[in-house]
Amino acid sequence: MHTRYEHNGLVWIDLESPSREEVQDIMDQFAVAPLIAEELLLPATKPRVEFYDAYVYLVLHFPALRHSHKTREQEIDFIVGRNFLITTHYDTIDPLHKFSKVFEVNSLLDKSNLGDHAGYMLYYMLKKLYGAVEHEVEYVRHDLDTIEEHIFSGHEVAMVTSISRSARDLLNLRQRIEPHREVLRDFESSGPKFFGADFSAYVRSISDEYYRVHNHIMRATESLHELRETNNSLLSTKQNETMRILTIMALLTFPLALFVAILDINAQSNPIIGLPYDFWIIVTAVLTMGAGMLLYFKHKKWL
Repeated sequence: MHTRYEHNGLVWIDLESPSREEVQDIMDQFAVAPLIAEELLLPATKPRVEFYDAYVYLVLHFPALRHSHKTREQEIDFIVGRNFLITTHYDTIDPLHKFSKVFEVNSLLDKSNLGDHAGYMLYYMLKKLYGAVEHEVEYVRHDLDTIEEHIFSGHEVAMVTSISRSARDLLNLRQRIEPHREVLRDFESSGPKFFGADFSAYVRSISDEYYRVHNHIMRATESLHELRETNNSLLSTKQNETMRILTIMALLTFPLALFVAILDINAQSNPIIGLPYDFWIIVTAVLTMGAGMLLYFKHKKWL
């Protein structure tokens, strides 16, 4: 499926899971190299940027934790010429859909703020895409705030799973975003030669968007590590307290059980068995010994 947009001499063609016939048509219409046309039919393994005489071929992968319709990773292939932009992806991508609405509005209102070549379209697209990644980070930060609230509400055990889930989300964000650094560095060094010196500020702005989002991810990761350490400390404290109580209970019950077992020996010289109220004497002795041991533990500040 493909959609075509035109405005002020600029053409944007958006391909979603294109067929071989659609790619062949694009190859013939815009003189795209056959090797690149083949790349559009299959997902790429890693991001990259390649410069040709008439266009730039750019591949980027973006994380999609909550806005993906199929997978947790969305690949976008960009072919950017002077007056055309071709995007290829294999999933419905919300930021591109929103950008298409902006493009349509500009066309209807006859606005020309998209620039005089397709590089500016790429710039505004990437801003939308990095903005979407920032929204994904905000979702994770909201989860971290919820985790922090529950940690200090006595739900440390339940938060182990939530912390692991947030750690997986942040790891996914980092794995998808960090390879952009090398690609954007190459694009920043060679992009102005292709689009002109006036485009240098826009290329740097794209890199700034990337680093801003990356810094948000790293700060969220640091917060997650602190929450995990806090949760582990509280869990250890609670477990130690439980073990201390169980140890004291065992220390209390063992001598009392031994005392009762000794008195239960059926011997002729047993001084208590056979006396009037012998049962109540034993119960009173056990309670007195237990109370004495508890007072001793409190005196030693073991309780």
